[in-house]
Amino acid sequence: MDAAVALPVEISEWKPAPFALGGETVFAIGDVHGCAAELRALLDAIARLTGEAGGKRRLIYLGDMINRGPDSVGVLEQWAASEEAHGVDHVDRLMGNHEIMMLLTVIGGPHAHKAETMWLSKRMGGTALLEQMRTRAGQPDARPDQALIEAALGDAVVHRLWGMRSHVRLGNTLFVHGGLDPHADPDEFLTRPWTIFTEARWAWINHGFLDWKAGFKGTLVVHGHTPPDKHRDISGMEDPHLFEGDRLGLDGGSARTGIVTAAEIQGGRYRILKAGTPFANPISSSAE
Repeated sequence: MDAAVALPVEISEWKPAPFALGGETVFAIGDVHGCAAELRALLDAIARLTGEAGGKRRLIYLGDMINRGPDSVGVLEQWAASEEAHGVDHVDRLMGNHEIMMLLTVIGGPHAHKAETMWLSKRMGGTALLEQMRTRAGQPDARPDQALIEAALGDAVVHRLWGMRSHVRLGNTLFVHGGLDPHADPDEFLTRPWTIFTEARWAWINHGFLDWKAGFKGTLVVHGHTPPDKHRDISGMEDPHLFEGDRLGLDGGSARTGIVTAAEIQGGRYRILKAGTPFANPISSSAE
């Protein structure tokens, strides 16, 4: 995309919600899925807003940076940038289920075959990233392994990939890719290692989380993972980006809708940021 063409960023009015973040302002970014231009527009808007925010400013990526969209490598390069480059005091990079699929593929082991099959399936869209990495590395037939990601992505991005976390707790709020199981012990649930694949359900859950109406024992959950159409089907919410049921969902559908979604969250309030131009005919999601 021509760098001179700025994508629009829509910023909602502030809405009340009982977030208590210890005085911090948090910018949380939902699923990006290779939409590098939309992420750039969103980060530019966030850089402007950080100048208005008081106190400590934190940026949290909620996972699923890769696959499906046209430029996952470009997304990862922006995602890996430092606090100074982002104009914030701290950056947290959380792991999504798409990162899990890729990393389980490249490290090998008991889940590698299933992870690779899932990652490179049409519905998960990993082939676009694999081909982009092969092109970047000049290795058109390379296997998806650690040597390839190191050659294609470079040390800085690879270092960030291995440093991803499952979640961040800040005040009364949990930031996580998928969500919480209200019937599980939250500490056990959130510390399940990503190497156990789909059993690390903090990265995969939607049913049992989005349709739960009784709260999470005082914890507010900010998450991505489930795009708007599927969110509506499960939760019954017409607008999946409203704080309701002690949840705030920030998956805008990205490569399926043309929109990358984020939120600025402060004590007692939040507002939604949407970057990009909506597709005339959004692609229905059959998977996250």
